Amino acid sequence: MSVNLLDFKPQVVWKHFDAIRQIPRESKHEKAAGDYVVSYAKEHNFGYERDEVGNVVVRVPATPGHESAATVILQGHLDMVCEKNSNVNFDFAKDAIRVRQEGDWLYAQGTTLGADNGIGVAAALALGEDPSVVHGPLELLFTIDEETGLTGAARLKPDFLKGEVFLNLDSEEEGIFTIGCAGGADTQFLLDLKNDTSFTGKYVKIAVSGLKGGHSGIDIDKNRGNALKFMVRLLWPAMEKYSFRLADIQGGSKRNAIPREIFAELIVAGDDFAAMKKDLGTSFADLRFEYKSVEKNAKLTIEELNGSPKKMMDETTQKNLLNFLFALPHGVLNMSADIPDLVETSANLATIKTGDDKIEIGVSTRSSVNSALEATRQMLCALADLAQAQVDQPEGYPGWTPNLDSKILTIVKKTYETVAGKKPEVQAIHAGLECGIIGENYPGMDMISLGPQIESPHSPDERVHIPSVENFWHFLKETLKELA
Repeated sequence: MSVNLLDFKPQVVWKHFDAIRQIPRESKHEKAAGDYVVSYAKEHNFGYERDEVGNVVVRVPATPGHESAATVILQGHLDMVCEKNSNVNFDFAKDAIRVRQEGDWLYAQGTTLGADNGIGVAAALALGEDPSVVHGPLELLFTIDEETGLTGAARLKPDFLKGEVFLNLDSEEEGIFTIGCAGGADTQFLLDLKNDTSFTGKYVKIAVSGLKGGHSGIDIDKNRGNALKFMVRLLWPAMEKYSFRLADIQGGSKRNAIPREIFAELIVAGDDFAAMKKDLGTSFADLRFEYKSVEKNAKLTIEELNGSPKKMMDETTQKNLLNFLFALPHGVLNMSADIPDLVETSANLATIKTGDDKIEIGVSTRSSVNSALEATRQMLCALADLAQAQVDQPEGYPGWTPNLDSKILTIVKKTYETVAGKKPEVQAIHAGLECGIIGENYPGMDMISLGPQIESPHSPDERVHIPSVENFWHFLKETLKELA
C-alpha cells in the first residue's frame, strides 16, 4: 500500500521530508542534500552561506516587529546512516528511500528511514517558511557528516554563526530534552593475514542474521546481540574441537551501529563437518536462550558451497583472530555514578572485513568522562599489542557537559508544559551530538537538543511516530514565539 507523506500533518514539515528522503545522502556524500537547502534559500530570498566542507546556514529575517530578539540557531545534520537488510536490493547512492506505514508509525522498506535527522532538517526548513510562525532572526544550520565523526560541525569557522541560542533538532524522544552527551572515538585494527591453501575439506558458509542492531550509543544498554560476538561464540569453541580454516569473514558496516549480520566462509575437514554443524547449532541455541527476550528473530544458516576459496587463513592467523575477537570488549563498560541509568562508558565491536593480506576490525568507544574514554582506547591498544595488530586511533569528538542553569532550558520546559499539559524530562545521553563540538567552538552558546519520537535509528527497523512530529512542530512554534 502506497504512502503519501503529504497526507500527514503538518504538511509543511512532511513535504520537506518527502523531498529529502528522495535525495541520496550517505555520510560524506551530502552535496545533493545541501543543494536542496540552497535552492530553498534562493526560492525564499533568504541569505545563505555554504562553507568549503558543505555545511550550509540559511539566515531567515525576523517576523516584523521582532527584529530585536536574540538570533536563534536551529540545527540538523544532512547525512543519514545507510543500513539495509542483506536480502534487500537497494543502492543508497541513487535510490529514494521507500516508505511504509504501520498504524501511527512510518518505516522504510528494509532500510534505514533517515528520520534521523531528516525530520529535524525538514522541521527547520518549515519554520523558516511558514507565515504562521512568530520568530526573531533565525539561522538554520545544516551540517554534513555527523554520523561518521561529526566532522562538519568540527570544521565550522568561528564567524559562520552569529546566534547565541542553539536548538539542536537531533534528539529522538518526544518530551525529553537533552542537555549533555558523551564524547567518542573510533579505533581500527589491522591483523596480518597469512594464506595457506593446502587445507582441504568441505567449503561452507555460516551466517548469523536477524539481530536487531541499533544505535551504538542509545541502544548499547539494551542487551542486544552483536553478530560479531555471536560468530566468535560459535567458532572459538569449535576451533578447540574441530579442524577448519577460515577463508573469509565479513560483518557489520558502520562504526556507530551494533552489527546485525555476519558471514563467514570456511573449509571444514570432511570427517568433522557433521559433528561441527551439530555443535554450532547447539551453541546457537544457547545464544538464543541467553537473548530470548531481545533477539527473537536471530537466525543461523549453514550451507555447503561449490568450488573452493581463493585464499585461506593459516592456523596461526585464524587462532590469533578468534582470540582477539573474543577478547575485544563490547557493551556497557561503566555506568554513571552521578546520573541514574546513564551509561558512562561503552564499546561497540562494530565491523570486520577480510582483505587479501589484512583483516580489518573496527571498534567505536564512547564516554561522558574524558579520562575513561582515553583509558578504554589504551585498553584497546594493549589488546592489539597482545594480538600483534596495527592500531589507528583518529582524534575523537568531545562530550557536552550539562548546564542545569541554562536559560533556554527554563524556557523550553515551561513552554512544553503549557503545550503538552505535562512536565518534560531532562537528560544527558550516551550518544554523540554536535552540541559538544559546536559548544566548544562557540563558547557561551546556550544549547539544548529536542525532537519527535524516533526509534531504532541506525537500523532497518528505524521508525518515526507520525503524531509526535505534529506535537513537536507545535512545541517548536511556541518556543520560537516565546524567544521572540
